[in-house]
Amino acid sequence: MYGNAYIDPNDKIDSQEESQEKLDAFEARIAAGDKIEPNDWMPDLYRKQLIRMIEQHAHSEIIGALPEGTWITRAPGFRRKLALMAKVQDEVGHAQLLYSAAETLGKSREAMINDLITGKSKYSNVFNYPALTWADSAIIAWLIDAGAIVNQLANSKGSYGPYCRALERICYEESFHLKYGHDNVVHLATGTAKQRQMVQEALTRWWPPIMHFFGPSDKESVHTETLMKWKVKMMSNDAMRQQYLDMYVPKIWDLGLVLPDPNLKKNQESGLWEYTEPDWEEFKRVINGDGPCNAERLAVRRMAEEKGRWVRRAILGEEAAYVIPFA
Repeated sequence: MYGNAYIDPNDKIDSQEESQEKLDAFEARIAAGDKIEPNDWMPDLYRKQLIRMIEQHAHSEIIGALPEGTWITRAPGFRRKLALMAKVQDEVGHAQLLYSAAETLGKSREAMINDLITGKSKYSNVFNYPALTWADSAIIAWLIDAGAIVNQLANSKGSYGPYCRALERICYEESFHLKYGHDNVVHLATGTAKQRQMVQEALTRWWPPIMHFFGPSDKESVHTETLMKWKVKMMSNDAMRQQYLDMYVPKIWDLGLVLPDPNLKKNQESGLWEYTEPDWEEFKRVINGDGPCNAERLAVRRMAEEKGRWVRRAILGEEAAYVIPFA
């Protein structure tokens, strides 16, 4: 059943014919390249999937700042400390842009944050892993941000106006993050034997989560066809993974680094990359809250909410301040 997520009790319920007419008009607008705006009619599934996707993206930005943030005080040299601090600040700002975009669909920021810190909402699998060395921070800034750019550039051409506009701004900043990360990796890969060993070990650790990053194979997704028709998603998971491999595997090999997949190669006939199938059971376990750093990352966010409550009260007033229930 299609309808609008906001229901006024005084409004009549659309008949099946009226709902179909609205759906046809909605799909015609998307096919014509129009942007859907917050007050426009939209199918419930469209609204629901956008909230899920934008909210998860916002959570990933704010949680993603944590593994890199631990290296601010330990970054090698004042210049790299300043650069990393600016990057982390950008990531938190991206989260705020995305929470604002998601709020236009009817879910409050307070509800989204509460769903994050109580474990109800998901965030990207890659931010469930530890950054053990400075090289891990470099790999995150280059190769994880590269994956994010592939996804975000595609979706910035989607159908929902507020999300597209947020993504356009985010992509500008992410391009600087990518250059920063690439500079760090090149510095290590062309440095001393110890530095090369450190960055190779970091790449080996991060490659499985990177292969998980775009999500399971398209054949496992029940909504992909509809969401791509509605331009909620602009590329399938497999297509994004192939584009990523095409863009970054040659760059990794050019640095003399070894990828931990003996089966990784490009099929010259099909033009597609072949690789060892990722462990999707691990992906499902991690994305559902059993990642190695999930408890730690959510504990930090809970602490931030608790310690920041007095600021919200001071700004909004005691009556207006929200109090988040912790499960």
